[in-house]
Amino acid sequence: MKDRRDYLERLTNARSIEELWTLHTEKMTGYGFDRLLYGFTRYRTTTSLGDPEDFVILTNHKAAYTDGFLGQGLYFHAPMVRWALENEGACSWRILAEMMMSGTLTDSEKKVIEFNRSMGVKAGYSISFKSISPRTKGAIALTAREDMTQDEADAVWTEHGRDIVIMNNVAHLKILTLPYTGTARELTKRQREALQWVGDGKTTQDIALLMGLTSATVEKHLRLARETLNVETTAQAVLKAAFLNQMFVLEA
Repeated sequence: MKDRRDYLERLTNARSIEELWTLHTEKMTGYGFDRLLYGFTRYRTTTSLGDPEDFVILTNHKAAYTDGFLGQGLYFHAPMVRWALENEGACSWRILAEMMMSGTLTDSEKKVIEFNRSMGVKAGYSISFKSISPRTKGAIALTAREDMTQDEADAVWTEHGRDIVIMNNVAHLKILTLPYTGTARELTKRQREALQWVGDGKTTQDIALLMGLTSATVEKHLRLARETLNVETTAQAVLKAAFLNQMFVLEA
């Protein structure tokens, strides 16, 4: 109990996603789930998960796996991704064998399963987090150690599953509050500052005075912010930057 309290205290006090992810992967490894893949989108539609550059993706899988599963777009055909999009809660990967036996898998989905097995991704659990709107979706795949069977993973879940779900829920909610950096959507300090003043209702002339710049330079920062965030208007840039937690944040 004390270990869980210590973990949750450190997790909720994490100042960066990197700090949180290191803590969380170590904790899940203690339960036998040594490879994690977390994904979140705010731009889901009926036909798309949105622009991959807008995804929040966290993983400690090796590059050989992520290059195929993410880089080559295999995730789009992954049966457990489909399950996560259609459900909430936790699910044993035992369901994959049931899908295979029922003949409901497409050829593309079978190829994903074959790829996963070739990479030692054979047993585990998926958690699909409760969505706050139809446009958002978050989930995490917990891959068991290569020497663990699905029966052994299920046994761990029987004993610790409730705690594991709670810890992943807390990690997910904390991730949503932290700036996601190191992506193509990351704003510069000046771009972020200009957008913050726009969010405060300041005009371009006001912002120029506050930042000690010319109005033309402020407009340049705002234009570059729109380009970085791939939006058309400054109002959209303010909203998207807020979604990405790049507005009004303390430096980690």
